[in-house]
Amino acid sequence: MDAQVGIIMGSKSDWEVMSQVSATLDKLGISSENRVISAHRAPKLLTEYCESARDRGIKVLVCGAGLAAALPGVAAAHTPLPVLGVPLEAGALKGQDALHAIVQMPPGIPVGTLAIGKPGAINAALLAAAILALSDDKVRAALDDFRAAQTQKIADMPPPDKS
Repeated sequence: MDAQVGIIMGSKSDWEVMSQVSATLDKLGISSENRVISAHRAPKLLTEYCESARDRGIKVLVCGAGLAAALPGVAAAHTPLPVLGVPLEAGALKGQDALHAIVQMPPGIPVGTLAIGKPGAINAALLAAAILALSDDKVRAALDDFRAAQTQKIADMPPPDKS
């Protein structure tokens, strides 16, 4: 099956967090491909990847980046596809710099920005699924089942002890 979601990260060390995107998509039966492509160290490769993504069947890109976090914005500049940015915790500012870099895109180059780290990676996968569900009944059903199971898990929790 051709990948529907492209997962891009700036370095292999980002996989620790970005693997959460892949794992969540797998649970929903959504195909993805994972690539390490640095916006700074391999800009031509990133351009080629993003410009060819739609023709290869990719419908959403999820980009994880830390520090200067140029990756999601550069990807969005090279594709009309929805781009979701996951700020990664790195350096002295613990991902705050990445969050600000990703969320502050100029008008005309949108990037949907998620939370820093693992929660953002999981939510990026769920948001990608919601985008795909607009035109894919199988994904819609999988996402509905995921949300219902999540709700049921909370409903089944026993109340906290008073002690």
